[in-house]
Amino acid sequence: MTSAIQHAEPSSAPGSTTTVATLRLRDWKTPIAFGIFTVIAAILFIAYGRHGDATFTFTSLSTDVVHVPDLPINVWGFGIAATAIAAVMTVVSVAYVRSRRDIPRWYLALFAFVLLVCFLAWATAGETLPIIGLLGGALALSVPLIFGALGGVMSERSGVVNIVIEGQLLAGAFVSAVVTSSTGSAIAGLVAAGVAGMLVSFVLAAFSITYYVDQIIVGVVLNVLVLGLTNFLFATVLTQHPTTLNSPKPLPTFAIPGLSAIPVIGPVLFNQTAIVYVMYVAVAVVFYLLFFTRTGLRIRSVGEHPRAADTVGIDVSSARFWSVSFGGAIVGIGGAFFTIGSVGAFSEDVSSGQGYIALAAVIFGGWHPIKATFAALLFGFANELQSELSILGSPVPSQFLLMLPYIVTIIAVAGLVGQSRAPGADGKPYFK
Repeated sequence: MTSAIQHAEPSSAPGSTTTVATLRLRDWKTPIAFGIFTVIAAILFIAYGRHGDATFTFTSLSTDVVHVPDLPINVWGFGIAATAIAAVMTVVSVAYVRSRRDIPRWYLALFAFVLLVCFLAWATAGETLPIIGLLGGALALSVPLIFGALGGVMSERSGVVNIVIEGQLLAGAFVSAVVTSSTGSAIAGLVAAGVAGMLVSFVLAAFSITYYVDQIIVGVVLNVLVLGLTNFLFATVLTQHPTTLNSPKPLPTFAIPGLSAIPVIGPVLFNQTAIVYVMYVAVAVVFYLLFFTRTGLRIRSVGEHPRAADTVGIDVSSARFWSVSFGGAIVGIGGAFFTIGSVGAFSEDVSSGQGYIALAAVIFGGWHPIKATFAALLFGFANELQSELSILGSPVPSQFLLMLPYIVTIIAVAGLVGQSRAPGADGKPYFK
């Protein structure tokens, strides 16, 4: 998929300089992916095209301040147009690669958006799709993923691979349910969830940083340990005392005046529970901490080149330890969403592998908090989409719809939509 051309201009004349050979790379993965999706679009939207109109609605209530009119889409005509646009964009992506230019991120997003809208119209032909409901559900499913991705970014930016996101989410969910049920305070439950996630991180940091144990092995072992421990306590303690230990009152939703009245995005983003607003703050805090503070510079330096950081007086072990711990606290708060943020009670394996999807969001987002947040939103949207299409009776087989979130994850991690580079010392222990 990648071709290379080497240029060299050697010269033996006196006083002449020899041009050093350079290697220019062409990465064809993105144009190939574009071509594959274009062929799939032609088969799906033209060969097996559907007729009729799909209607997208953009209002949640009849009392909305601003009424956005419904959008009817002719499925057959839009399918032909979208396929043609995808084909043209594929050709342009080939031109980008041939001229050795990077394909812009917005170009990738536009390609995906056109095919996504066409797929939604094709799948809901003759039906009405509530866009606000779809986006609201996607945000709800993305909350623990975003918290997990932020914790993963904090850990891996310091050079420690965080496989234990799954265990941190589980620990936060379990402890928040117990503390909220016993105290009646959701705030206490959120704080306890952060502490639980931090304690799991302490174990990861102690073994991987202090004792140089392989970080991947420690993470896998901790995930299994937390899963087994929470399942055991659930079966032996919580089921025996469900009223006092496992009946937390879910957080109420409240709208932010003014912002919640913004058409479409207002009801989705600004009519949420407190934990969602905490998530907005966490994204901003992690971004600011990593890129606009001295502490963030130290964290990134020990993750890129720990020996150079040690040379200028930075305590590598301490920086990594506290970065991993802070990330664990963030993930633990995200785990509380499974209980006091949505369901209201803890159950066995309530996280259901969401920690691994969050880790994929870290990689897809290039170890950057903002990009990882958007990656988590993408995975949450894919998960919600399969639920919505199942309810509307989409012609897509239900088995494929259940696979959809994981297919998106594989495509993202495989690098078919762009390359990203991990921190230089990520996963490498530092021997002083």
